[in-house]
Amino acid sequence: MSNDPARSQWFKSSYSGPDRDCVEVAHLARGAVGIRDSKCRAGAALLFDATAWDEFLAWVRNGRP
Repeated sequence: MSNDPARSQWFKSSYSGPDRDCVEVAHLARGAVGIRDSKCRAGAALLFDATAWDEFLAWVRNGRP
């Protein structure tokens, strides 16, 4: 597994339709996560280390606005 977003396997949520604006996620080395705009795959990706991603998911799951 690589931390190079260009060499990673990206996926969208199964809830996403083919014409909807979505983000794509890639699991990277050492638990890191990449996020990018599905409409602009060649554009920039945001990279999060494992701790930051876990904290974000916990924040969302707890219903934070």
